[in-house]
Amino acid sequence: MGFIDIIKEKAKADKKTIVLPESMDKRTFAAAEKILKEGLANLVIIGTPEEVEENSKGYDITGATVINPFTYEKTQEYIDLFVELRKSKGMTPEQAKETILKDYAYYGCLMIKNGDADGMVSGACHSTANTLRPCLQIIKTKPGTKLVSAFFLMEVPDCQYGENGTFVFADCGLNQNPNPEELAAIAVSSAESFRMLVGKEPKVAMLSHSSMGSAKHDDVTKVVEATKLAKEMAPELALDGELQLDAAIVPEIGASKAPESKVAGQANVLVFPDLDAGNIGYKLVQRLAKAEAYGPMCQGIAKPVNDLSRGCSADDIVGVVAITAVQCQNQ
Repeated sequence: MGFIDIIKEKAKADKKTIVLPESMDKRTFAAAEKILKEGLANLVIIGTPEEVEENSKGYDITGATVINPFTYEKTQEYIDLFVELRKSKGMTPEQAKETILKDYAYYGCLMIKNGDADGMVSGACHSTANTLRPCLQIIKTKPGTKLVSAFFLMEVPDCQYGENGTFVFADCGLNQNPNPEELAAIAVSSAESFRMLVGKEPKVAMLSHSSMGSAKHDDVTKVVEATKLAKEMAPELALDGELQLDAAIVPEIGASKAPESKVAGQANVLVFPDLDAGNIGYKLVQRLAKAEAYGPMCQGIAKPVNDLSRGCSADDIVGVVAITAVQCQNQ
C-alpha cells in the first residue's frame, strides 16, 4: 500500500470537513466527485448557483454542502467576525463584506475560524500568496510557531531512497531566501510534518552544493549556521548538514562524503537552501521521475490550510484534501 493510500485510510477513519472555495474551476468538482465517492472528507463548496452549475456539469457532487455566500444564513456572522479580527487594521463592515464575497478563500477561512469547518484546500487557480494571505489574517499562526512554511510530500515510484521513495521537500512554495534562523525553523517543522503524515522517524538533510566543508561560500555558511541552530532547537532530531543531494540520500556516497553522519545516505526530509532550489528540485523529481507531488502543504498555521500548484490535476486535489484531513485529525 502506497503512502497516499495509507493517508486515505486514515482520512476515512475520522472524516473531517474541508472547504473547497474554488467553484470557478472544473477541477474542483472532478476532485469533489472522487473525494465523496471514496468517503475521504465532508466537503463544503463555496459558490453561487451559477458558478456551481457551470463548472460541475458531468460531475456527481451529491453529498457536498454547497454554500452560496450571498444568501447563506451565517454570512453576516462571518462579516462581523472578520471586522472583529481586523478592527486594529481599520476594517469596516462594508470592506469585510466586499472582501469575503469577492474572494471565497476569505469566506472559507472565516468558516474555519468560526468552527464550521476543519480545514481548506485552495490554489488551483490562485497564487500561493492569495491562498495564504486570508489564513494568516484570519486563522493566524500556530502558538509557538516562528515561521509559516510550505513543503511537498513526494512519492517517488520504484525508489529505494528515502522512506521507500517517500520524502518531504521544503521549503518549495513560500519562503524565498530564508536566513539561518528561518531555515532551521523550516527543518524542524518539516520533520514534525514527516513524522505526523508518514508515521516514521524523520532524517533531515540540510542541502547545499557542499558536503561537510567541501566548498566555501556565503550560501554554504548559511546552511552550516542553520544546521547548528536546528540541532539546538531539536537536539533529539536526526538532522545533519551541509550535505549535497547525493550524499544525503545515496548510502555509499553518504558514507564516502560524510562518514561520521547518522543522516547521510538515509535522509527522507530534504531542506533546500532557498525557494529557487526547492521549486526546481520538486518539479524535476515530479516530471522526470514521475513522482506524485502533494502540495505545497503548509505548516505553522493554527488550522490546516493547504495550497495547490496551479498546474495540479483533480487527483492532486484529492490527495491534498486527504492529507489536509489527516492534519486536521492531529490538531
